[in-house]
Amino acid sequence: MRRREIHPQAVVAASAKLGEGVKIGPYAVVGEDVELGDGCVMHAHAMVGGPSKFGRNNTFYSFSAIGGDPQDYTFRGERTEMVAGDGNIFREYVTVSRGTQKGGGKTSLGDGNFLLAYSHIGHDCSIGSNTLFVNGATLAGHVTVEDFATIGAFCPVHQFCRIGRYAYIGASTVITQDVPPFSKIVTERETKSFGINAIGLERKGFSPERLQSLKRAYRFLLRAKLNTSQALAEMRKSLGDSADVQELIRFIESAERGIVK
Repeated sequence: MRRREIHPQAVVAASAKLGEGVKIGPYAVVGEDVELGDGCVMHAHAMVGGPSKFGRNNTFYSFSAIGGDPQDYTFRGERTEMVAGDGNIFREYVTVSRGTQKGGGKTSLGDGNFLLAYSHIGHDCSIGSNTLFVNGATLAGHVTVEDFATIGAFCPVHQFCRIGRYAYIGASTVITQDVPPFSKIVTERETKSFGINAIGLERKGFSPERLQSLKRAYRFLLRAKLNTSQALAEMRKSLGDSADVQELIRFIESAERGIVK
């Protein structure tokens, strides 16, 4: 039988049930009607509310708040729950809400889900197994996410949407409709360069001459109807004595993923 390790400055409710080998760090809080399976680990300042039930080997990192009250105007303290399987990882500041009575009363997660920092699962969501929620991924209430789906950083998902198995949603993509299984979804990228950071560079002590050289370099790069190689050649020819332009050239030539233009 594996011994439990509960820090003396942790708070564990009398009704909580702890499996073998559970570790609870300082200032962590285990609320009423919480069940933690064997091998679960709560780091310092983590919080788990109830009613909720977790399987084996779940890990709760600092300042995660799992099994809290649903963020719903109509919630009046009714008994609702959260249920999770084995091997889930809740990183820092992750929040997962219990269900609501009108939504079926339960938020559920399967096994092996990895929720990165600041991601959120709303009330009455149903999450499969082996999903990945990248930093800041956010589910509204009543969302279904099937097995092996990836939700990219800072992606909001509208309530009642479904994310199919093995789907991949790229960062900062707003989801308002169902995402079919096996698909790759990403919002259109229109990131553009608008020249040098003139005000910022001036505040950092760049002389008017340095600024002028950089402005000319960026005109070659962005506005002279030259491709990147031609722009670099013109920079070398006209502005080769500028250390700043030389730095810009070296940076562009070493880019492995292209540059924003």
